Amino acid sequence: GRHEVWSWKTASKESLCLMWQKVKVQLMLSMSFLAALFWYCRRLYSFLAQLLKRWSNYLQRQLIRNLSVLPEVDLLGYSAREWKGETKQAKQMREAYEELFRSCHIKYLRQVRRDNYSVVRAVLFQIFSQGIPFPSWMKERDILKLPEKLLYSQGCNWIQQYSFGPERYTGPNAFGKLRKCMEALKTNWAEISAVRDYEERGSMCNTLFSDESKEYKLYEAIKFIMLYEVVEAYEQIKSRDQPVHNLFSLLFARDSSSDPLSFMMNHLNSVGDSICLDQVELFLLGYLLEVKIRVYRLHRFNTEEFQANYPDEYRREWNEISLLTEDDHYYHIPLFRT
Repeated sequence: GRHEVWSWKTASKESLCLMWQKVKVQLMLSMSFLAALFWYCRRLYSFLAQLLKRWSNYLQRQLIRNLSVLPEVDLLGYSAREWKGETKQAKQMREAYEELFRSCHIKYLRQVRRDNYSVVRAVLFQIFSQGIPFPSWMKERDILKLPEKLLYSQGCNWIQQYSFGPERYTGPNAFGKLRKCMEALKTNWAEISAVRDYEERGSMCNTLFSDESKEYKLYEAIKFIMLYEVVEAYEQIKSRDQPVHNLFSLLFARDSSSDPLSFMMNHLNSVGDSICLDQVELFLLGYLLEVKIRVYRLHRFNTEEFQANYPDEYRREWNEISLLTEDDHYYHIPLFRT
């Protein structure tokens, strides 16, 4: 009996040992598999994280590359980079920048793309980024109907000769293209000005002003509004119904813009292509958008023309925006810090 009990215990022990050996092998295999899986997942996570980081950096570089208004840079640092050397002009420019830094509390600037939309871009970007609402007259009138009114109500068939920047001639398609430009201006202005958060507004502006096809529509809409107001003023002068702003008298006094058609053909049609807005047209731009445009003209440093307001007559309730130019052709956006 004792032998049978011992044999049973031995057999049980051997069976348990055999089962444990099998379980141990399976357990080791499972642990090895889990360890390998963990290592693989960790490597995969690291790879995806690196890939996401590279893709994010690429998108950020592309966005900055496409931005027509660059992020802010230090004012004096920009001056030192752009105006090296000891020429008379370089010294004068550095002195002008130092004056802006010291007396005007301008510490940074945002560079604006150097093309013939430069001033319109700089003005409109600030209006959008500051959340400035539509001018009062634009709230009372539907700007989408302005092309139709000019073409049909006022019989200005010559707007078919309107040029959209580098696109010199569109013919019968001008009316439809102008309508799309006005829609783009009204929609984007309404959406951005409705946003109260400054950071969110800035992000929307960066997205908008990194898409050439969209932002160019905005500039062409502004150009057309300028043309429309010039036509209105011209008709008022002819009919003598009511007085017009002095800036229209200055505009029509030029041989090259004695009437709305010549103004369009000789000036507006080339804006965005071969020329930018001149001083008289900058007066008109501020007047129409109901903003006081203060311009720091660095090439006029140490003269009375160093600072200029466009228009020089403005209402107290108008918002103020600022521009900085070295040559009255290309403009940047100065940023104030107290």
